[in-house]
Amino acid sequence: MSGQRLAGRKALVTGGARGIGADLAAALAKAGAAVMIGDVLAEEGRATAATIAQNGGTCGFVALDVTSDAQWDKAVATTVAELGGYDILVNNAGIEIAAPLIDVSAEDLKRMFDINVVGVALGMKHAFRAMRPGGAAGRGGAVVNISSVAATIAFPAIAGYSASKSAVDRMTRIGAVEAGKLGYGVRVNCVYPGLIANAMGINLANEIVKFGLAPDVEAAVAMVLAQTPLGRLCEQRNVADAVVFLCSDEASCITGAGLPVDGGMGT
Repeated sequence: MSGQRLAGRKALVTGGARGIGADLAAALAKAGAAVMIGDVLAEEGRATAATIAQNGGTCGFVALDVTSDAQWDKAVATTVAELGGYDILVNNAGIEIAAPLIDVSAEDLKRMFDINVVGVALGMKHAFRAMRPGGAAGRGGAVVNISSVAATIAFPAIAGYSASKSAVDRMTRIGAVEAGKLGYGVRVNCVYPGLIANAMGINLANEIVKFGLAPDVEAAVAMVLAQTPLGRLCEQRNVADAVVFLCSDEASCITGAGLPVDGGMGT
């Protein structure tokens, strides 16, 4: 996906310091948006922002713990002040802690839900307040929440993560209804990435082996491929392309939707 289809837009990407979030931030910048990376990883976040700027994009960094209302206030204010507006939120920050249900930890569940669910809810709250008429930005916009194929399939050892990403799916649809009916001018959609061979994906494959659900990493990956019609893993750039599309005018009549980027795994 190329071209300046997001020229003039101002975006905040949570969890944008590394991994899929860094690719999302870079893709938005390449499409013409000015981007603010929000993350708890300050050194990595600033480095990612600098790399995007070196490649011709406009990108800054703001410290953001997505579970904190106060930090959301500051991140949104910083985005509006430094970028000159706020039109796009990509709620990407999230964590995955794998465990069979027989070994699940209350602390791990609470941590996942704090980041994956509370973080997304607060992100939508502050985006709506800033983007709606009379808000700090006030021009409407687009919110894209990063859910997961885990919200649509039953895969072992990720019950808590799957539950949190299912919550993201439901909140996306409710957010779209509220934003529409209350006249905010904000579209809200989500993306369901499949398993990607990044740090999170590789860690899950290793955990599957550790839990005795597969003899080795190759077999763990084969479990995924056996459920994937395309017969291959998707890449971070595939998710980035989907997010750019959902933020663009080409998706101007799309809200309350979930877009799978999983090779058909959730079919």
